Amino acid sequence: MTAPETVLPQGPPPPVPRRPPPPAGGRVARWGGASLVVLVVAWSVAGTDIGLGSLLEGRQAGLRMLRSFLTPDLSGEFLAVVASAAVETVQISVSALLLCVLLGLPLAALIAGNVRAPRPVAATARVVAAGLRGIPELLWALLFVATVGPGPAAGVYAIALHGAGLLAKLCSEQLEAVDPAPVEALRLTGASRSATALLATVPQARSGIASLVLYQWECNIRAATIVGLVSAGGIGQDLVISLKLFRYSEAGTLVLAIVAIILAVDFFSRLVRRRLGAAS
Repeated sequence: MTAPETVLPQGPPPPVPRRPPPPAGGRVARWGGASLVVLVVAWSVAGTDIGLGSLLEGRQAGLRMLRSFLTPDLSGEFLAVVASAAVETVQISVSALLLCVLLGLPLAALIAGNVRAPRPVAATARVVAAGLRGIPELLWALLFVATVGPGPAAGVYAIALHGAGLLAKLCSEQLEAVDPAPVEALRLTGASRSATALLATVPQARSGIASLVLYQWECNIRAATIVGLVSAGGIGQDLVISLKLFRYSEAGTLVLAIVAIILAVDFFSRLVRRRLGAAS
């Protein structure tokens, strides 16, 4: 016979530790921060005079412009002007993309932490990239129009500098997000920093970087339209002339051309990203 099992008496379950209540000072700080945000938003709305009143005041001019946009100027002579401006816009965007890549990708490699560039060099590259993207394209365009003169060259330089700063930041994050195992394995074999970056880091981030470069091209198309407002070439230059002369039918044609260019570039870039295996 087997001895009966001894049943040990079960005591009450251990008490669940209670989370201490948040300090009163923390609640006051949160409510104070939320109140400050609400006050800043209300102050901004009141200072900019937005609302239905300002929209209703301009309804007549808006309706007149909308009617003109719905009847675009499709004469052969003006369509030739639009085609020439559209070609110049694409040329500006592609040229700016070339300079973006030549300047932004080396900066990205220097900024990326897993590339391990010397600390002073990495810090300098980070400051340069932040300065480039911190100045908007329109301000860069004004500076270059004042130096090299009106025309597409000023637009190319303006878009390229701002875009290089953006590419440097975004591509450095792509480089830092790669699998560290191949990078460390190659580094342990005694490979140099540049060899490790070229053989282990860049190949893993290739599709992501290609996607960002193509997206930058889309941004360049939009920016090439904007910098035209300050005589830096592109279709925006013709658009601002039409608006100043109240030729809204011509402006409607130019807006349609801008939308068509952006849709075509977006379609092409999605095809290329899909072929490269990048996320669409």
